[in-house]
Amino acid sequence: MATLLEHIDTPDDLRKLSPDELPQLAKEIRDFIIGVVATKEGHLGASLGVVELTIALHYSYNTPEDILVWDVGHQAYGHKILTGRKQAFHTNRQLGGISGFPKRSESIYDTFGVGHSSTSISAALGMAMASRLKNEKRQHVAIIGDASIASGMAFEALNHAGVSSTDLLVVLNDNAIGIDPSVGALKHYLTHVAKDNNNNVFEALNFKYFGPVDGHDIFALLTAFNVLKEAKGPKLLHVITKKGKGLKQAEEQQVKYHAPGKFDAATGEILQKKPKNIGPKFQDVFGLTIMELAKSNDKIVGITPAMPTGSSLKFMMDAMPERAIDVGIAEQHAVTLAAGMAAQGLVVFCNIYSTFLQRAYDQVIHDVALQHLPVIFCLDRAGLVGEDGATHHGAFDLAFLRCVPNIIIAAPRNEIELRNMMYTAQLGLGQPIAIRYPRGYGNIANWKKPFDSIAIGKGIQLKRGEDLAILSIGAISNNVEAAISNKNVSHYDMRFVKPLDEALLHDIFKTHNKIMTIEDGTKVGGFGSAILEFAMVHGYKQQVEVLGIPDEFINHGTVDELQRLTGLDPESILTAIERLLRGQ
Repeated sequence: MATLLEHIDTPDDLRKLSPDELPQLAKEIRDFIIGVVATKEGHLGASLGVVELTIALHYSYNTPEDILVWDVGHQAYGHKILTGRKQAFHTNRQLGGISGFPKRSESIYDTFGVGHSSTSISAALGMAMASRLKNEKRQHVAIIGDASIASGMAFEALNHAGVSSTDLLVVLNDNAIGIDPSVGALKHYLTHVAKDNNNNVFEALNFKYFGPVDGHDIFALLTAFNVLKEAKGPKLLHVITKKGKGLKQAEEQQVKYHAPGKFDAATGEILQKKPKNIGPKFQDVFGLTIMELAKSNDKIVGITPAMPTGSSLKFMMDAMPERAIDVGIAEQHAVTLAAGMAAQGLVVFCNIYSTFLQRAYDQVIHDVALQHLPVIFCLDRAGLVGEDGATHHGAFDLAFLRCVPNIIIAAPRNEIELRNMMYTAQLGLGQPIAIRYPRGYGNIANWKKPFDSIAIGKGIQLKRGEDLAILSIGAISNNVEAAISNKNVSHYDMRFVKPLDEALLHDIFKTHNKIMTIEDGTKVGGFGSAILEFAMVHGYKQQVEVLGIPDEFINHGTVDELQRLTGLDPESILTAIERLLRGQ
């Protein structure tokens, strides 16, 4: 049976349909997304929630001449399907396939690359101002969610746009949830703004406010966009949608169905897959350990910027809600809030994904490290994270933190080490510490051992050999151990990038002719660079080979695939070892 969608490859094809045909197209796009994501995995709920909005935008505006800028990009699957990537959609987030997020190099319709939140208004405003300078007549639309618009960067852009007199439309997709439920005063404001438009916050920022509009009523959306295309200056359309729309389970369990993994497309039931590892997720080790520590240390608090489920701080939020805080999508605020609490004697665990800590770099330096405040940063998703790709890999934390004075940088190789590093940190260090750990599962089933403190800046020898010394940091140690099982080499888990265990390093350099460093972070400025600097300062002449993520942005694929591409899987490590031993 012929469908509308099979005849649509571009927005030009879409605009040939009559408005009465668009609801049927919306159903077909939802079915298409559900069918592919059910077997290939990906972000589900966000895209299901904006199908009508996506159709209405491309139908009303002359894209790509008119510019749409999507925020974060979790919700852009319908956009991709309508803009020439329908046939390739089954490759979404797979090695060599299309990206899970809008990406400028992928399509002319992807006007701005995204992956982190709250950038759309700034980018669209910049594009609109550029068009005005170039005397171009085109529309500029930023599509942002209610969780993302609460971020400081979004408000900075609104503040500027309001006095710019630039023709800019902000579409506020209000579904009361990001990945976890939205938090904060703005959430409550948006709930009530429809009842009373007096003292409208957007009007106060010089935006013309329209709405709210039912985001699943295509005809209402088309009517609104026809009016807004003629309105001058900055304006905001408030659209109410339901995340997961069209799949009952995704509507009812919005957190679980944000990215549910594989599921039955007909029933919506998630297909449980047994992990190949026997250990827990590293995030659960964090979440359960901080709760255990907090029971005996009443000064401990936990902070996360909008990732209570993803970080597993949710365990503590449920058990001790007054001591576990979700600040929303606000990494800068999270870090300085942690600094303020630490300044008053609290023991603060600030859990931020490695890639998102990049957004709070000034606060780490200016508000924490400069003041010697003992904030405990727990950096989840460090290293290569897999299918989310370049925007989400935690590749840079070792490098950008290593140059900051006063901060300790640690990386546990397994669940027990993570547990003990957290225990050690809350005993009191007098300075900040960053503990980075990977996404996914560990390998130790019986990981809940009695706590044991770890000497700061001290590494350990895991294997004794003669031909070569391998220095690793963090969970990549597992790949090293697999690679060297039959090799006469030494293996050291350095544990700390800063401070380095200089006594151990002197012993290593004095007893080995060749050195190899291995890290799941960028080779430029990271752990290997620290070892090279140590060798140079102390006059060691041995050959030192650095393995790590190369000086490029790594695209999406499974972690195993990406480790092979970057030479960090056991087989590649073994090849590098044998090459170094041969003197090549």
